[in-house]
Amino acid sequence: MTYLLFVLGLVGLFFGGEFLVRGASAIARSFRLSPMVIGLTIVGFGTSAPEMLVSVQAALAGSPAIAIGNIVGSNIANILLILGISAVIAPLIIPVRKLWRDLGFMLLATAVIWVMLLDGNVSRLDGVLLIVGLVVFLATAFLTGKVEPEEDTSGDMPQWQAWAYTLGGLVVLVIGARLLVDGATEIARGFGVSEAVIGLTIVAVGTSLPELATSVVAAIRKQTEIAVGNIVGSNIFNIFGILGTTALIAPIPSEARFAMVDMPWAAAAAIGLTVLAFLLGGLPRIAGALLLATYGGYLWFMG
Repeated sequence: MTYLLFVLGLVGLFFGGEFLVRGASAIARSFRLSPMVIGLTIVGFGTSAPEMLVSVQAALAGSPAIAIGNIVGSNIANILLILGISAVIAPLIIPVRKLWRDLGFMLLATAVIWVMLLDGNVSRLDGVLLIVGLVVFLATAFLTGKVEPEEDTSGDMPQWQAWAYTLGGLVVLVIGARLLVDGATEIARGFGVSEAVIGLTIVAVGTSLPELATSVVAAIRKQTEIAVGNIVGSNIFNIFGILGTTALIAPIPSEARFAMVDMPWAAAAAIGLTVLAFLLGGLPRIAGALLLATYGGYLWFMG
């Protein structure tokens, strides 16, 4: 039964990602929005649903370390692991003019959370400031994300079908991720793998599986703007949206290790992605391999 759950989870991730990318691309065309904007918002925020559930539940249960660790760890995995795998599969080449503003928001969000964690507490006022940052980001993205309509729209799906594909894909992604994590955890325990290793690998990456499936499918389908926008948007939403909402529900005390140990890795990942994007015009395969190697170094450092 455990192996069946694992396989079903993998199947759910694949088909969920496929439906989500198809639906999101159609929505972008129908609203004359760039695929990058849809990737940053609908796709990026939607695939962050597991992080939202985990962080809010952890805060309400009095487990602040899980709430913050989930967000910081997911942001590191999103860049180093997920974009690394996606770029190795298919180079993610995007003009810098389409990326600079959103990478700037991601760097700003990363700096803001680092400053907030330095004083050992994310207060409700901090939560309000983070939500304001999310509103500003959304307004900027939609106001500047209009594109000229395509002349050939014969292949477009109806509006209702595009939204059905998108929402259905998100639901299947979340369910698939849960099944995969539960199955993989039980399999690992059966082989005698320690709880610490399971936590650092399977569970830590588990909430980022929807982003992984979506970005890989988008890369394979040559929808590079959705692949990259999904990760950048997810990282922004994790900080502004999820941490902001969680802090509004319950102020979050923070252990010193997050500011001293984990945030330098998160900041380095965000800065590294920005530098690679500007120097190389995106992420070729060699950049993807570099990101994956760095994530391996992070796991070794943590272990």
